[in-house]
Amino acid sequence: MAAGDVTADSALVWFRTNGPARSQVEWWPEDGQMGSQSMRSAAPIRSAVVATSRARDFTAAVRLTGLTPGTGYRYRILTGPPEGEAELKPARDRGAGRFATAPGPDSSRPLRFVWSGDLGGQGRCRDAGTGYRIFDQIVQRQPAFVLLLGDLIYGDDRCPSPPNVPGGDFLATTLEEYRAKHRYQRGDAALQRLLASVPVYVIWDDHEVRNNFSGPHDPLMPVGRQALLEYWPIGTSGDDEFRLYRRVRYSADLELFILDTRQYRSRNAEPDGPSKTMLGEAQRRWLLEGLAASSATWKVIATSVPLSNPKTGNKLNSGNDSWARGADGTGFQVELRGIVQMILDRRIRNVVWLATDVHYVQINAYDPDRDGATDFHEFICGPLSSAPGILLPPDRAFNPTTLHGESGFLNFGLVTVGPDALGLAIVDEAGRSRFTTTIPARKDR
Repeated sequence: MAAGDVTADSALVWFRTNGPARSQVEWWPEDGQMGSQSMRSAAPIRSAVVATSRARDFTAAVRLTGLTPGTGYRYRILTGPPEGEAELKPARDRGAGRFATAPGPDSSRPLRFVWSGDLGGQGRCRDAGTGYRIFDQIVQRQPAFVLLLGDLIYGDDRCPSPPNVPGGDFLATTLEEYRAKHRYQRGDAALQRLLASVPVYVIWDDHEVRNNFSGPHDPLMPVGRQALLEYWPIGTSGDDEFRLYRRVRYSADLELFILDTRQYRSRNAEPDGPSKTMLGEAQRRWLLEGLAASSATWKVIATSVPLSNPKTGNKLNSGNDSWARGADGTGFQVELRGIVQMILDRRIRNVVWLATDVHYVQINAYDPDRDGATDFHEFICGPLSSAPGILLPPDRAFNPTTLHGESGFLNFGLVTVGPDALGLAIVDEAGRSRFTTTIPARKDR
């Protein structure tokens, strides 16, 4: 089970049953107690009954509404036979999950969250002895939420056994195979502990389908997308069941803009130019309007691919896969330049881009107008469990200064947000902070 896409007054609870079942979500406000004592001190609320079936691989997601901002909640899943009116009972051996709603937009309080991505690539999957132990390090830091920026399965890669837990040594090309990839990851005990205790916001990147894919042009995208939506608590729009980009206001000090960099992109191999897009016209307009209208202190943009890494393609999908302009003239830099220019023209302060995908850490400060003041930052982290990437210097188009760069270890980023400053720590699998910095908020808009 998992909770995700939490707002100030709602949360999406996801779960999977072992077979067809009638199910409910039961929830109650947290009062500082644990387990059954917490249940006895507050009357639980129950959702409508939903049915799980093979059509969605026995998964379901239930939106809880009418919640109180800035409040902790516990929940559990009740299940029963798929037919009849038998009383639903708590799911076996699963206990109670937990999440907290976002503080309201007028509430300013220190908060911290984690982001990372890239799980189980290049044969570094569920180790038979330790599993994905990095998730226990995340839980220990008690973040308000975890932002996962894709490559949470590697549909186009194998997980050989040994040394990994059996079940992932295949390439996915069908819906059932993509589902099996997600089930394989979800079997990890440490990931289960994370999902039961910390809410998540999730977006995909390329390996949820295959390396460097461009959505409208890849025949495997629909089945990869369906499996993604079945296995993660992602709240899609009511008028577009496949819209994955969304924004979340999380207190007076933070607004999240979660981009979908895959579903609408032009072919990577096309030359960069005014007609080439990673976001598509509607999503780009949504981002620009949202940034301009945001009153949050910090505007955090989640982009699965980095801004300035020259991430080249391969024989199957040629062309640069990131925003940067490649040596072959491909990339998506023209579109990014328009976004950057709007940030400059509207004097939008305290913009931070978060990225993963390249399997190394790089912290960049950008001064595209070359006036000596940083106009936005980019934080790249990861992988959670994949092969390390080759550390590359950022493209010079937007005048970056690299504050830190490092590769060769598993990691996540820990961000602390407040009205006056944003703190960053890069934490490795053993819990050591490999880099820390504090960025003062600019108040001169």
